[in-house]
Parts: sequence; C-alpha cells; structure tokens
Amino acid sequence: MSTKKPEIREVKITRYLQPFREGGSLPALVDADDGFSYVIKFRGAGQGKKALIAELIGGELARLLDLRMPEIVFADLDESFGRTEPDEEIQDLLKFSIGKNLGVHFLNGAITFDANVDQISGEEASRIVWLDALLMNVDRTVRNTNMLIWHHELWLIDHGASLYFHHSWDNWEEQALKPFVQIKDHVLLKNASQVSEIDAKYRPLFTEEVIRNIVDVVPDEWLDDETRNLSARDAREVYVSFLRNRLAHADHFLNQIEDARKNIV
Repeated sequence: MSTKKPEIREVKITRYLQPFREGGSLPALVDADDGFSYVIKFRGAGQGKKALIAELIGGELARLLDLRMPEIVFADLDESFGRTEPDEEIQDLLKFSIGKNLGVHFLNGAITFDANVDQISGEEASRIVWLDALLMNVDRTVRNTNMLIWHHELWLIDHGASLYFHHSWDNWEEQALKPFVQIKDHVLLKNASQVSEIDAKYRPLFTEEVIRNIVDVVPDEWLDDETRNLSARDAREVYVSFLRNRLAHADHFLNQIEDARKNIV
C-alpha cells in the first residue's frame, strides 16, 4: 500500500450555481476553473474550518478502506467573488469564506441512497460502519444517509460531522477511548455483519505514517486556533494521537457495534 501523502488538487471557484439549503452549513454547487463542478463546504459557515478538516481526513481515510469517495479539492474563493449575489445570507457566507475552502467532485445525476431499496453487501456495510465508529461520525442515519448511488455504485459524501472532539479540545484523550453509542442509529448497522473481519483486515493498514500523511495535507490556515493558543503543528499532533489511540482501543467501539446490532438483528 502506498504511504505517500494524498495529492489534493487546487482549483479556483469561477461561478456560484446554487446553494444546497438542506445542509445546515449552506454548502453550494459551483463551477471551477478546471471545467468541473464541485460541492463546496465553506470555511465561513456555521461549523467553520472544523467541518472542512473532518471532511478531508474522513474522506481520505475512507479511501484506505477502498470505499468510493468523490475527489476532494482545495477550492479558492477570491475576495471579489459574490459581491453581486442578491441573497444577503449567501453574500455574508461568501465574504467570510475568502481563501481556501473544500470541494468534492459533483456526481451529476446521483440519487440518495435508500436503505429500503438499494442493496449493499454485508462486507461493504461493515467497512462503512467500522469507519464511522472510528471517526465518531454522527451523521449517517436513516434521516440523512450521506451516501449516494451513482452509476449503480455506492459513494460516500459528507464526513463533516466526524471527529467532533475538535469542537472542544479539552477532553480529546478521553473521547479517543470512548465507545460510540450513536452507532445504534447508523443506517447500515443491520447489514454490518462482518465488522470484526474488517477490523482484522484493515486496522493494520492504518499506521501512524499513513495517518500522519493524511493529516499533513490539512492546510495550516484551517488548523491555527488563536482562541485556544493552538498552533497548526500542535493541532496535527492531536489529530494523529486521537486516531492512533482510537485504533489502539478499537475493541471499545467494536463491542459497541456488536451490542447495538443485537438489539436490531
């Protein structure tokens, strides 16, 4: 397996097409200077740069599990962009999002995954549930699956609600060792019949070097936190340590998954 850093391309946003108002942080569909369209998460939105960090780390970790993720890009927003936007809420969002934002390739024609209709193997469901338990992703439920069907294949989107310890850095060591009780609400929990096998196969691939290479591509400007006197370097070490500790104590969330499945299977 390659241990190189992920290569994240940089694009410039050229046209704002439409907001996705079902998203709490007002993500939007835009065109970029490479000729493609992207769904953008803006640094100036409610959860700010933390959601972008979680999206980047979560999305790239998903690729280690051979899960399908749209390409992630850094999307630059020029300060002159949005001055003609008539919607004041969107205009304010764009004004506070000047600089580097995060985009994922737009899957044109994709439809939302429906657990009652779309078939998924126990092996693939187990990979997704294992990852979401590792990341403590609270946002892959029946109400909001954050999965799409595109060309008859399952694609993951939106890991922004993962790694929520970083909204309060004070207890990250404790959070790393906790089970993940919200896994009981996971849309794929019933299908996740091979979680132990997935853990045995993939956990050894999540080495410190691999994790650090992913965390290292997060831009410094997203990580610096003056309110907590936390440098980008210090923040990186916290993310790496959190994930390493969580993996080292994976039995905590594996047991939680099995206990939750007993109540629904």
